[in-house]
Amino acid sequence: MLTYLPSPSENHWGPFHFYGLCIALGVFAAVEIATRRWHARGGDPDDIWAIAIWAVPAGLIGARIYHLITDWRTYIPNNVSGMVKIWDGGLGIPGGIIAGVAVGLYVGHRRGMRLPPGLDAVAPGMAVAQGIGRWGNWFNQELFGRPTTLPWGLKIDLAHRPLGYAQYATFHPTFLYESLWNFALAGALILLDRKRVVRPGRIFALYIGGYAFGRFFVEALRVDHASLILGIRVNIWVAGITFVGVWIYLALRGLRRRPGDSDEPYVDGHRFSPDTEAGDVQDEEPDPGAGADVDLADDDADGARETSAGEQGS
Repeated sequence: MLTYLPSPSENHWGPFHFYGLCIALGVFAAVEIATRRWHARGGDPDDIWAIAIWAVPAGLIGARIYHLITDWRTYIPNNVSGMVKIWDGGLGIPGGIIAGVAVGLYVGHRRGMRLPPGLDAVAPGMAVAQGIGRWGNWFNQELFGRPTTLPWGLKIDLAHRPLGYAQYATFHPTFLYESLWNFALAGALILLDRKRVVRPGRIFALYIGGYAFGRFFVEALRVDHASLILGIRVNIWVAGITFVGVWIYLALRGLRRRPGDSDEPYVDGHRFSPDTEAGDVQDEEPDPGAGADVDLADDDADGARETSAGEQGS
C-alpha cells in the first residue's frame, strides 16, 4: 500500500499539456455554473458567455503578467524565452482575478447588467475553476510545500525538487490543499447565497476574502523560489492584505441584507439587445443614477431608488 501520493510521469499527452487542459476545464466549469446561476436570477445566459469571451483571455493575460512581475528573476536575464511558455506553469491568480473581473465588469455594464447580482452569480464558479486549475500544478510537479512524512505527502521526482531539498522525497501537496479549499468555498458560497441573507455583491466579496484566507496558509507552506518583501513571500503579503481589506469593506458597507436590496438582474429592467450596438439597451439608456452599480457592491445607498428600479424590472 502506498504511503504517499504519486506524481504523474508525464505532463502532456501528445501536443496537449495537462496544465492547459486543467485551465480550460476550469474555465468551462466556471462559465457553466455562472450561466445557470445568472439564469436562476432572471438573467439571460448569453450575458455570461458574452462576458467570458473577453474576461477569460484578459484573466489569462493578467495572471501571466502578475507572475512575471512577482517572479521576474526566474526569467531575466538567463531565461527570457521562458516568459511566453505559459504551458510550463506560471499563472498568478491575483492578477487573473483583477484583469478578468475588471474586463467582465465593463462588458456586463455595457450590457445593462446590475453588477452586484452578476458578481454573486459568477463567484462560486470562479472558486471551482481555481480548484480544477490547481491540478495542473500536480501534472507539472510544481508549487508543492515543505517536506513531510504524512501519508498524503506528494512524491516529487528528483529533477523537480528545489535546490537544497534533493534529500527529501515527499512534500506537502499544496495544490491539493488549495483545490479542496476552493471547492469547499464554492459550496459554502452557494449555500449562503440560497439563504438570501447577505446584500447583493457580498457573495463575491466573501469569495475574495475566503480565497485569500486559504491562500495565505497554503502559500506559507510552499518552498518554491519566490520574490520576497521583508523576508516574506509576496503572495503572502497580497493574501493577507486582501483578506483584511475585504473585512474592512464589509464592516464599513454592511454584510446583512437590508430592506430595499434587490437581485433584479438588469438596470431599470433593461438588458442588451442583439439588434442594437453594444452598450445600448432596449427602449432607452439606463438612468445614470441606477447605473451607480459600477460600484462593485452597489450598496443600494438609496434604498427607495433601488426598490423602484427592482419594481420596474419585474
